[in-house]
Amino acid sequence: MADEKNGKVSNNAAEKRVESSTGKEQGASNNEVVPRAEYEELKERTLRLAAEFDNYKKRSASDVANAKNVGKAEMLKRMLPVLDEFELAMISSAKSQDENLSKGVKMVYANMMDALRAEGLSELEPNGKYDPYTDEIIMARETDKEPGTVLEVLKKGYKMNGILVRPASVIISKEPQSKVNEGNDELNEFKKDKENKNDK
Repeated sequence: MADEKNGKVSNNAAEKRVESSTGKEQGASNNEVVPRAEYEELKERTLRLAAEFDNYKKRSASDVANAKNVGKAEMLKRMLPVLDEFELAMISSAKSQDENLSKGVKMVYANMMDALRAEGLSELEPNGKYDPYTDEIIMARETDKEPGTVLEVLKKGYKMNGILVRPASVIISKEPQSKVNEGNDELNEFKKDKENKNDK
């Protein structure tokens, strides 16, 4: 009995010692102060990681959107011959005596273009000067207009959400050969005059 009491007393004493020692450790850890420089460094690192993660999310979203647009552009590239044939069909059906045929072809073409425009398709409209980024020269014709002026569009060009799918095939103006010859004659005379002065 006395041993049991002594055992209980000794167990209680041991438990109190453990509690007091853990209390000291907890108290010590609560009272520990992290140096200011280390705190600032950890805070800065955390903010930097958060900013990098935000940038990563934005880049990922942008990459996914670009991949979708490239896929759409590739799909459209395969459909361009069909669009060209529809335009030819509209021209042919306009000459036909059957008005319903002409209306039907125009309606189907308009519906298809509306669906493609909703996906980001836009037609290039080369008017004015030739643009090497969006136009492809098929032929140059001598005219009185300023050289490089777009005279005619042979094949429409298209963009899909800013991505060039096909450049417009165009005919541009060039200087008449007579003016080019005049310019060459003037240049040759200038060179001769310069040579004569150098010889003197």
